[in-house]
Amino acid sequence: MRYALYYSPAEDHPLTAAASRWLGRDAFSDESFATPDVSGLACDDVHQLTADPRRYGFHATLKAPFELAPDKTEAELVAALAAFAAATPAFTIPNVILGQLGRFFAIVPDRIYPELQDFAARVVEDFEPFRAALSEADIARRRPEKLPPAQRAYLDRWGYPYVMDEFRFHMTLTGQVPPEQAEAMKAELSRRFAPFIQQPLWIDGLALFVEPERGAPFTVHRWCALAPAADSRKTAP
Repeated sequence: MRYALYYSPAEDHPLTAAASRWLGRDAFSDESFATPDVSGLACDDVHQLTADPRRYGFHATLKAPFELAPDKTEAELVAALAAFAAATPAFTIPNVILGQLGRFFAIVPDRIYPELQDFAARVVEDFEPFRAALSEADIARRRPEKLPPAQRAYLDRWGYPYVMDEFRFHMTLTGQVPPEQAEAMKAELSRRFAPFIQQPLWIDGLALFVEPERGAPFTVHRWCALAPAADSRKTAP
């Protein structure tokens, strides 16, 4: 069993529904959906290009998948999640866009926002006591010899290289899209997610995802709402 702490919109949020139908699976209900039609791309290609994000479920990684430390229990992790959420005010990413990380398409902020970076760092730090040390095989999968020094240090310290100042919030929509298919993919995603891009994104919850065994689909085990925004003038878009 592995656990992960992700940002996800709530189960009934329109973005959750849109992303689940795009990816072909809802991580809350584990319901499957037919592969969507994309102009200019074969159905089999679309199915393959969404395979990785479909398994992980629609999310943004905060605390990457980890096995539970031997002195911790799932009940303690769930209780810590509830306490963290209750003490952490919701906030807004002012603007998200459709972006690319290498060949991956994702919903990302239009720039770095300190409040978001601080929130992600707190999740990494506060839940570190629940993470078991990485195995040698897990470290090797990250190809540490190819990581820049800062990312290698974060892998050793936090079990994941893309944290703290290396963290970049992203909600993945595809796997690696070949250059010859990127234009058609971008056009489809721009159309499909038009209601959600060039818009604020309300960060109002934290989700505990679980992977029952290596390679199995991740599902939402618990979603906890964050506390009311510290500034009462903030309202969800």
